[in-house]
Amino acid sequence: MSELANEPSDAVSELVVESVTVEIDAPAGFVWAVLVDYERYPEWNPYTVAARTTLAIGSPIELDVPNPDGSPGTFVNREYIRVVEPPSDVRPGHLRYDTGEEIPGIHGVRDQHIEPLGPDRCAYRTTDTFSGKYAGSLFASHGRWVKQGFDAVAHALKARAESLRPTP
Repeated sequence: MSELANEPSDAVSELVVESVTVEIDAPAGFVWAVLVDYERYPEWNPYTVAARTTLAIGSPIELDVPNPDGSPGTFVNREYIRVVEPPSDVRPGHLRYDTGEEIPGIHGVRDQHIEPLGPDRCAYRTTDTFSGKYAGSLFASHGRWVKQGFDAVAHALKARAESLRPTP
């Protein structure tokens, strides 16, 4: 599979960026708790360096991310919570938020998945699906940056959860 799930094209209605899938030596519920502990993002998350939300369905989530051009500073990306399904021992966890009407001509949907692999292991991956009139342009200019950021988050979540996990 290519690094990006689709190449930009006017004929494509949806463009997807998918992170690597990491296997984490920690229970799915514990990893979920690390993922939604937004106050601690500055301690470990290299791509979303801060986040604010109540996690209530329909409420905003404000994500502070580094500037795509590598210049100093961050910008705030506001999206809206759509799905909050914590994992169980047998059911995957799913967190979804999207851009709503924040960016005319572009709609982005972020999905984060935590898949139980047993009582003390799980897998994590995230995707962003872009659609809309200007999605191809955004995908062409920022798709690789999003991919690199998502991969960095996956690896950082693994490291964070494994360093904090309770020992049996």
